[in-house]
Amino acid sequence: MKKFYFFLPLILLACKSTLPITQKTSKSVSKPIEAAYKVNQNEVSDFLKYLSSDELEGRETGTSGIEKAAVFLEDFFKEKKVKPYFSTYRDTLTNFKSPAYNIVGFLEGSDPELKKEFVVLSAHYDHIGLEKNKQDDQINNGANDDASGVTAVAEMAKYFAKTKLNKRSILFVFFAGEEKGLLGSKSLVQKLEKQNFNLYAQLNIEMIGVPMKRDYLAYITGFDKSNMAEKINEYTGKNTIGFLPKEAEYELFYRSDNYSFYEVFKKPCQSISTFDFENFDFYHHVSDEFKAMDISHMTNFIQEFLPAVTQIATTPTQEITMTK
Repeated sequence: MKKFYFFLPLILLACKSTLPITQKTSKSVSKPIEAAYKVNQNEVSDFLKYLSSDELEGRETGTSGIEKAAVFLEDFFKEKKVKPYFSTYRDTLTNFKSPAYNIVGFLEGSDPELKKEFVVLSAHYDHIGLEKNKQDDQINNGANDDASGVTAVAEMAKYFAKTKLNKRSILFVFFAGEEKGLLGSKSLVQKLEKQNFNLYAQLNIEMIGVPMKRDYLAYITGFDKSNMAEKINEYTGKNTIGFLPKEAEYELFYRSDNYSFYEVFKKPCQSISTFDFENFDFYHHVSDEFKAMDISHMTNFIQEFLPAVTQIATTPTQEITMTK
């Protein structure tokens, strides 16, 4: 997640405590949509373990460490038969001083009409690299931020590649440059806009490596901006998405790669997270490592979201809409 703590004093001054934010809920239905596909916990673990390993040296954009991560993600797409959206999987950033790449995969929709519409499932694969100060551990491994989100999106790509359930086309995007100021997503949306890219919705996955102690699984940024939370809960039949007051206070909607897409397309583009400022002490810290992640939680998170992303990719009409 892009640094936000520099903005906190201004944000807290701007927020009004009179808003009834703690009372917001989302509707759910009693009959969940079952996904027969089962997410493999060992595969989740193996993927995350490599992406957050010391070998990748914290995956800072423009370094040899993130280059290794890029190759790893390309090989994953090739193995799962997810096609490149551009001529290759690599989408070169236009706004970074040295070569840097988003990794973009594509699955065409099966419906002749709906395949003209796109769903974007995304996460950023860069992190903040090495500590400048000399210390025993200098590697910011970024397991939670955001190797966990990348793992979730990769599992969704594997799921759709195997089941071929998507009637709409899907872009699976792993962004570089998020920690540098959302550079990867800003670069990509400019290219897509020139193509008259027909975006339906974007789900960006950000920091889902540890669970919250709440009565819902995850929260969504920009809760009131669309009916996405309500529809996800309807699709899963569970209280999957809730409202987190801290998200509104800190304006997290504007702090991750969903905002670049929203700014250009003005469509439902939101981030999903389980980092609630109480359950993880190692944000942008060298202790954000694989061993701190809850693999069972991550597996359950991905499994619970499969019915939601399936419905988003298959409903005959665009059920998720902007509310403001």
